Amino acid sequence: MEPLVGIVVVSHSAQIAAGTVELARQMAGDDLRIEAAGGTADGSLGTDAAAIMAAIVAADGGAGVVVLMDLGSAVLATQTALELLGDGVAARVRLSRGPLVEGAVVAAVQASVGDDLAAVLAAAEEAASLPKIPE
Repeated sequence: MEPLVGIVVVSHSAQIAAGTVELARQMAGDDLRIEAAGGTADGSLGTDAAAIMAAIVAADGGAGVVVLMDLGSAVLATQTALELLGDGVAARVRLSRGPLVEGAVVAAVQASVGDDLAAVLAAAEEAASLPKIPE
């Protein structure tokens, strides 16, 4: 079986990251590498580049990783994590502009069916335009 694209959920809240991963995993199945990187090492609100780096490494099975982030400084911490990782793994990582929860769920489902890195990223970003309320 070909490796699947991995997913990393970065939030300022460990609970939000873990809950989003739980929801996405229930929708996509247990074969998917999906990791939470939320909060700081001491358990407070914030982001931790080292934790994000570890989550990316854990999610990477060779097909790439899509990272979804909640707020601006989560993007900065993720960019720092990529710098720490170096070119090898970092070259297979894409940062999503999509919404955290909806993007993670849609990306996880697409990754679980074997879509490639570009398609998983596109699905995560297109989740921003999913209608929630019928017109």
